[in-house]
Amino acid sequence: MKSLTAERRLETAVAAQDDEAALDVRGLREFFRDSVHDALTRQHVGVDAHTEHYVVNLLTMFSRSEALFERTPEGVRLRPLAVMLAEAAAATSPQHRSRALQRLGDVSLFVAGFFAQSFARKLVDIDYHIAIGGRAYGTLADSCGHGTRARALAAVFAELAAKFQRLVDALNEVSEMSHRHSDRDVLRQYEIWLKTGSPRAREILLRLGVIPTPVSIERATN
Repeated sequence: MKSLTAERRLETAVAAQDDEAALDVRGLREFFRDSVHDALTRQHVGVDAHTEHYVVNLLTMFSRSEALFERTPEGVRLRPLAVMLAEAAAATSPQHRSRALQRLGDVSLFVAGFFAQSFARKLVDIDYHIAIGGRAYGTLADSCGHGTRARALAAVFAELAAKFQRLVDALNEVSEMSHRHSDRDVLRQYEIWLKTGSPRAREILLRLGVIPTPVSIERATN
């Protein structure tokens, strides 16, 4: 039930963006371009211009709920990552498999980057999205082919796979620009740092006066 409630909050948060007419697609793209570039710079994450452009286009696309969610007999839902992974594995052609893997990587990056806090009460946490998304992009990079365009795409997907965690951190910053962290964030940020090693989560903890220290399983369970 808790997982379902968190998913509803996620769907509502994204769908609400459809009701805001202040920014057209061009304005959104410019906003994300500047915000992503600034976040990457502040966090000292270097990526190729093509990779940065890919991420900006991804955010612009998913700012519309119909691009992220899918219609099902139960209503509009975000398809579970496990289902998308199974569909990629069962694809009947290389083209269908590539599209499924790209969708899997894109959704994982967007959700982990923009809704990290909503995972707090879900059974599937942010580290699962990071692992699945990074693996999807890595597999996609290895199967892009040998043409000029294919090599360019392979380089982008390879960098997305290699820097998935750091890109999630950058997108966390973009999504939380107006959010001021308080002591209530400490446990969640600590959990994110333990599970993913996120440099950004560590920075937030230090800023809140907490020195993150790894906890062994034995000590944690005794």
